[in-house]
Amino acid sequence: MAMRLRTLLGDHPCTSALKSGSIKSDLVDLDFVEYSPTNKGFKPMVREAAFDVSEMAIVTYLMAKSFGKPMVLLPSVVLARFQHAHALYNVKQGTLKPIDLSGKRVGIRSFTTTTGVWVRGILANDYGVDLASIEWVTFEDAHVAEYQDTTKRAPAGKQIVPMLLEGELDAVLGEKAEHPDLKPLFSDVAAEEKAWFARHGVVQINHMVVVKQELSEKHPDVVREVYRLLAKSANISSAAPRFTPDAMRGSLEMIIGYAAQQKLIPRAFAVDELFDDVTRALFQ
Repeated sequence: MAMRLRTLLGDHPCTSALKSGSIKSDLVDLDFVEYSPTNKGFKPMVREAAFDVSEMAIVTYLMAKSFGKPMVLLPSVVLARFQHAHALYNVKQGTLKPIDLSGKRVGIRSFTTTTGVWVRGILANDYGVDLASIEWVTFEDAHVAEYQDTTKRAPAGKQIVPMLLEGELDAVLGEKAEHPDLKPLFSDVAAEEKAWFARHGVVQINHMVVVKQELSEKHPDVVREVYRLLAKSANISSAAPRFTPDAMRGSLEMIIGYAAQQKLIPRAFAVDELFDDVTRALFQ
């Protein structure tokens, strides 16, 4: 009889075949739980182990691991993208370049979002921005309850993009908006992304998949089957993220380094530490 697994996966090209039911298994039955947006489910997964299988922002996973949360990473990428387009400023306040951010008020949904960590890493390491000089304004707490957030919280009821439009913020990270007054902080996004990839050779991972540690310990065959299903679903879609083991390792090493640099985790994990014996064997 198939094991029923409570599962959180967003609607992505790589999950489409799996969620539609066109891919089936005699070993597992994925019981999909819907959150909109999907990242609303990350907090219950981290805090309550609400799912057996869950999509997970990679920085949330790194932070959860640093606090001993009982989850194990699968080498399955469900969302990856360049992040340069997800930083905006208000042209009515004057032209703003990355290096101009020192001393400015910058809004971000939560200081711990993966997009935010990627963009801050780019700003610090590629543009020489002093992240500590910025006044960070946040709107939500971290998925990981134990994290001590020292950022300034936006006034209750305020929203991030309207605050930018009203001049209450100088820039925002993690947002895209179609508005004539808002422009990307990186002036030529496509060129910036191309140049960044030429320098680093890394595609930036946002979300991967985790399983409960107990599931991996007691039912390794089930975990291997979940990975097989994810891989099969991804292979069906031409739009799914494609990562060789080396490419995945390079991206993980970079986001680990950025997260440690920004003091979201106490030390830089080795990539192999993110997996257990079962899931590490799948990372080939």
